[in-house]
Order: sequence, then C-alpha cells, then structure tokens
Amino acid sequence: MFQIFYTDPQTKFMKSIDPETIDETFDAKGKWIHMTNPTDKEIEFVCEKIGTPEEMIKAALDDEEMARIDRDEDWLLTLFDIPTIEEEENYYSYISIPLGVMYNASTIVTVCLKRTVLLNDFATGRVKCFDTNFKTRFLLQLLYGASTKFLQYLRQIDKASQRIQSDLYETMNNDSLVQLLDLENSLVYFSTSLRSNNAVIEKLARVEAKNFYEDDLDLWEDVGIENRQAMEMCRIYSDILKSTTDAFANIINNNLNNVMKKLTIYTVILAIPTLIYSMWGMNTPVPWQDNPAGFWILTAISIVITVVAGILLFKKKKFKKK
Repeated sequence: MFQIFYTDPQTKFMKSIDPETIDETFDAKGKWIHMTNPTDKEIEFVCEKIGTPEEMIKAALDDEEMARIDRDEDWLLTLFDIPTIEEEENYYSYISIPLGVMYNASTIVTVCLKRTVLLNDFATGRVKCFDTNFKTRFLLQLLYGASTKFLQYLRQIDKASQRIQSDLYETMNNDSLVQLLDLENSLVYFSTSLRSNNAVIEKLARVEAKNFYEDDLDLWEDVGIENRQAMEMCRIYSDILKSTTDAFANIINNNLNNVMKKLTIYTVILAIPTLIYSMWGMNTPVPWQDNPAGFWILTAISIVITVVAGILLFKKKKFKKK
C-alpha cells in the first residue's frame, strides 16, 4: 500500500490526497509518498506518475540491503536502518529493517517493508516543525527519529534482560535462556545497523551540504550525537549481556559437574556391597558358608565398609558444591 501527503501552506498541517488523482488534483511541490511493502503494480504506478527509479524503490525492500547514499540523475536515495519489534509466542524480539528515502526537487518518497511508529508520527503530524517542502530537513528528522527509537528499544532490551536474569536466579529454564539469546542477537543487529547509519550521517553532510539551512546543520549535529550515544549504549548492553550469558553458562556447567560428581560417588558406594555379594555368590568355598548367621555377617561387613567409604568421601568434601 502507499499514501500521499502534503503540508498545507496555510495551516502547516499534514493532509492526505487520493493517489489516483495525484496528477489532476495536486500539482504543487512538496508531495510525500509513503509506500509500505508495495506490490509490483503499486511500484509501477508510482514510477510512472513521478518518475522515481524503480531500482531505488526495490533496493529499500531488500532486508539485506546495506545503508548507503546513492544518486540517480535528479533523485537522491538515502538508505538506512530503523528498529522494529517482532512479537514472538511469549515475548518480543527486536530487529532492524531498511528505510529508503528518495527525493528530487518536487517529491519525497519513503519505502519500508513494515508499518512503523516512526513514519506514522510524521503522517499524523506529531513531529514538530515538519514540512514536506523541506526535504533535507525531513531526511534529518527521520534519521533523528530512528536514533531516538534505537535508544528507546535499547532501554527496553536492558529492562527485559534484567527481568530474565531475575527469573534465571530463581529457576533455570530453557525459555528464559532462549529469550536471553534473542536479546543478545538483537543487540548484534542494532550494533551493525547503528554503525552503518553513522556512515550515512557523516556522508550526508558532504553530499547535501549545499542544501543545509542553519537549523539543518544543528539538526545534523544532534542526529550524530544521538546515533553515537545509541552505539555506545548498544556496546555496553551487549558486553553486559554477553558476560551474563557466559556466567549462566558457567553456572549450568558447574551444576552439571556437581550432578555427575554425585552420581559417580553414589555409584562407587553402591558398587562396594555389589562386589562383596558377587564374591560370596561364586560356586567356590567361601567363609561362613556353613554358618546359619553367615548372611547377616556378610551384610554387616558390607554396611560397615559402605559407611566408612561414605564418611571418608564426606570428609574429603566430595559432596560439597564448588
């Protein structure tokens, strides 16, 4: 699907227009066309109406596409990553997806695989000082919003990891460990995306410097600060989460070693009476075979030896957890 918006010159409020009548009813500059996982037919329609290069739109629909800036005649493509949430069975996971921003002298086109809160805020007029006529500023505002969302989701990841750690302290279960692993993977995706976005932000100042107003330059600096802060937070949280998972892995291995140690000791202790009874069960002459109390004597000997072996192992702290 796709929607078309423009900023009303009188009220400065966002308004939408009918995509089918774009050429007949809206010929002014400053159109914003937002495409969400468009079909091939919708892509052809937009390219035919406004002349956007088709390869630019399709590049933004490739979830493996790297962030970059590219120019094709009068169209400038800026591709960067934005964070999004995926709902699993019992929890949420975090990933990043590409967002493509293309514009020329009269039109802005944004393309994304999913509906996102970031673009919805612009479409509903929640972003202050947003005007579709200022295309470079719109791009910087999108980059700033993406960095802010990264910071917001990083805080959510940190809170989720703390909650999972509390659960793991009480009881070890596979579901919590899987959630912790997913959070660690999310931080890896975020870290990669933030580094790519940082390269785009730095290159943007060189490519579009002539189109920067004074306020745009200040906004570009704020975008860089927010993105670098998100990179640092992501690195810190990733290190903490990695240390946490390593610690829990060591705890699990230690618990397994303790269980195996106990099982080995129990096997050794139980092997003593088994050995004794096996020796007295052979078809050869053995002590007390004619004594009516021979069975009880043998049982007492087995019990004494087993208890002594258990006491010796206990004194050597073989039963203590390490």
